[in-house]
Amino acid sequence: MLYPLSYRGHGVAGLGPRQYSGAGRGEQKRGRDERTLCGKLGREPDKEETVVSTAPPISRFPVPELAGLPDDIRERIMAVQEKSGFVPNVFLALAHRPEEFRAFFAYHDTLMDKDEGLSKAEREMIVVVTSAMNQCQYCVVSHGAILRIRAKDPRISEQLATNYRKADISLRQRTMLDFAVKVSRRSEEVGEEDYRHLREHGFSEDEIWDIGAISAFFAMSNRLANFTSMRPNDEFYLMAREEKK
Repeated sequence: MLYPLSYRGHGVAGLGPRQYSGAGRGEQKRGRDERTLCGKLGREPDKEETVVSTAPPISRFPVPELAGLPDDIRERIMAVQEKSGFVPNVFLALAHRPEEFRAFFAYHDTLMDKDEGLSKAEREMIVVVTSAMNQCQYCVVSHGAILRIRAKDPRISEQLATNYRKADISLRQRTMLDFAVKVSRRSEEVGEEDYRHLREHGFSEDEIWDIGAISAFFAMSNRLANFTSMRPNDEFYLMAREEKK
């Protein structure tokens, strides 16, 4: 899933002092009573929940009100809120187009939630590295946070986003990322030599497909985030920064 497991962040979107922010063509919507996620569910927010902020909008396109969304999308967003303690802005930004929201997250979950083959940390490594190559701030920050949780390593996301060839990873993982970057940036050059090299490092045909499919999907996701000027949640920056004992 495109949210940080069971992390509870500093300031809960809709349930604490930090509201979700929406924007349409420059309009900023952070800190509005009825427009908070809790307000949309019929509860009046407490006075301390009303915060005025000058933070930039989360998208340059309109962000819909939660109450006006189809039931399945609204329920999914609230489930994310309950699990993570805040709502990643991608959910709110993509809710602007409900059919595309459903299709996007259906494919995302199919690729990223598998229990067989590549580990979930390795899947996140692919996202962070290819997103860095595509200069996607949203995906590097958000998936970097998820990677730190998955890998239980507070250093790994910055290492990979800066120069994965120098990161503290195995040769097998570097080979995986070399292929991922090629698919993301130069897919027209992919050939049988690439597949042979991957097989030499123990990757199955299904795993090779997953590496390529994740790279291709997030090449699209990176472009969506960039052209919408999607803004990462502040919560992502501080997540999983301490070494697990």
